[in-house]
Amino acid sequence: MDTMTLWHLTGWQFAALAFAALLVGFSKTAVSGANTVSLAVFAAVLPARASTGILLPVLIAGDVLAVLTYRRHAHWPTLWRLFPAVAVGVVVGTLFLVWADDAIVRTSIGVILLFMAGVTMWRRRRDAANAAADSASASDAAGRPDGSASRAGRVKARSYGVLGGFTTMVANAGGPVMSMYLLSAGFRKLGFLGTSAFFFLIVNVSKLPFSAGLGLIDGRSLLLDAVLVVFVVPGALLGKWAVTRINQRLFERLVIAATIVGGLQLLLA
Repeated sequence: MDTMTLWHLTGWQFAALAFAALLVGFSKTAVSGANTVSLAVFAAVLPARASTGILLPVLIAGDVLAVLTYRRHAHWPTLWRLFPAVAVGVVVGTLFLVWADDAIVRTSIGVILLFMAGVTMWRRRRDAANAAADSASASDAAGRPDGSASRAGRVKARSYGVLGGFTTMVANAGGPVMSMYLLSAGFRKLGFLGTSAFFFLIVNVSKLPFSAGLGLIDGRSLLLDAVLVVFVVPGALLGKWAVTRINQRLFERLVIAATIVGGLQLLLA
């Protein structure tokens, strides 16, 4: 596998990966989707194609901590609606990785990050414009979605599911896709975090055999993961503490800015 071992990293490279791992933990328990910054850091420090396999166990560690924290708030009907389409997206993403070389994967990650940042900014502007009209249809205090089983709702779930499966397999970048879907479905904070925690734990674990089969996970990568997982725990604890205190709007702006910078860096490097 074209990757680095723990011993090939410089001090600054390891510090960058440790910060990215801490941010994974924070994003899983506070602001879902913030780990797109971690994705950019991993892809910048490590070979881009191999970075997806090295990041995956770190993400799973964060998912486990998120499930332990928010397990009572998951909405399973939404999850069952998404999983079949996500499976299709994961298979398509696996076929793409079989064909793509490191340069193509690096460019693809950069494009995905910029696309997600652009869609997120569009969604924020739309939500701000419609805030008054949408306030009457907000979900209940328990964080459950309005969730209709209409044909439009099923089409939306399948579309987001396929895109989420593809982006999470190719670049571990399914967070922004699923964040947009869960927000559009009417989830509030705890329901959002609980549902996304179970979603990504199940999806990321299901990706392990695909990544191992592609040679993206091996003994060397797992050794590096074992060290980096240590930094996920304090990030998750910080996220749990901050989730009721953080200025969400400012943080989302910082995440979008960092995502754009990361995407540009990958495209221009």
